[in-house]
Amino acid sequence: MKKFKLLIISLVLTMFISNGAFAEGIGYIDYQRVVETAPFAKNTLKSLDAKALELQQYLVDKEKEYKAIDTPIQKKNFQDKVAADFKTKEADYLNLKTKSETEIYTKIKDTANQIMVETKLSAVISDRAVFVGGMDITDLVIEKLKGVK
Repeated sequence: MKKFKLLIISLVLTMFISNGAFAEGIGYIDYQRVVETAPFAKNTLKSLDAKALELQQYLVDKEKEYKAIDTPIQKKNFQDKVAADFKTKEADYLNLKTKSETEIYTKIKDTANQIMVETKLSAVISDRAVFVGGMDITDLVIEKLKGVK
């Protein structure tokens, strides 16, 4: 009976010790802050904003052209042509946006993975999932990404 109690106590202590070590082995990252701070991500987002403004300007220019058209048939043909052109431009923009966001995510994820390995963390999670504890690696990720283009 005495050996059984010692075994139970040993198992419980082992669980607490390993649990404590595991809890310290979790890192977390503020993804949004990285996106807003890392130069390559900021530049990519600025480029996307410029493309969105180009789309808006396209519509403004076409509206001016539309007002100059006299006949209803010409207006209808113009509307159809502009709608088709805009649909193509919008699809191109959305594809570029998706590709750019995926590229940003991948670079941040790869960098976080490198830091996880270097600092011997067992996992990196979103800062929103952390209530208490863990290691904030956001600044480490931002620093590593400063040289990435």
